[in-house]
Amino acid sequence: MGSPGGQGGGGALSARGGGGARRMKWALELSMGATRSRDRQGGQGDVVYPIGYSEKPVPDTSIQETDKNLVEKRCWDVALGPLKQIPMNLFIMYMSGNTISIFPIMMVCMMAWRPIQALMSMSATFKLLESSSQQWLQGLVYLIGNLLGAALAVYKCQSMGLLPTHSSDWLAFIDPPQRMEIMGGGMVL
Repeated sequence: MGSPGGQGGGGALSARGGGGARRMKWALELSMGATRSRDRQGGQGDVVYPIGYSEKPVPDTSIQETDKNLVEKRCWDVALGPLKQIPMNLFIMYMSGNTISIFPIMMVCMMAWRPIQALMSMSATFKLLESSSQQWLQGLVYLIGNLLGAALAVYKCQSMGLLPTHSSDWLAFIDPPQRMEIMGGGMVL
C-alpha cells in the first residue's frame, strides 16, 4: 500500500484524465505480496485467495439414505394430516354445541368442506407421495382420514337436527315422532 495521502509511485488505480498514475487513499495492490496463485490463471498475474479459501475439493457430505428417510417422513406427514385434524374437529364440535345458530353452522360447513376439497384434489396429493416406497398405503391412510372428517361433519349435522332422517321431514301430512322419554341433568323428567 502507498502513503496515506495518496502520493507515491506505481499505484493500482490511476486518475481519470491524467497521463500519470496517481495513488488513491484506499487503493489495493494485487500484484504485491501474493503468496498463492492459481494455476489456471495463466499469465494474468498472481491473485490472493480470500481467507478461508481452499483449493481442495469439498467432500460430498450428503447421504442418500438420510434423504430417503426424510422423503418417507414427509410423505407420512402428508398422509396423516387429516387424521391429526380429527381431535381438533371433535373439540370444535363439542364447543359449538347443538343449537342452530351462525357459529355452529359455520363450523359444520368448514368441517364438511375441508375433507371434500381434499378428496377433490387427491391427484395432486398422490403426486406428492410418488417419491415414497409406500405410496399406496399412505394414499389409503389419507383417504380414510378425509372420509372420517366428512363423517364427523355428517354426524354433527345429524345431532343438530339438520339431516332429514324421518319421513315427517319429507312429508307434510305425517306427524313427527314423539319422544318417549326426555333426560335432563341425569334425572328422568
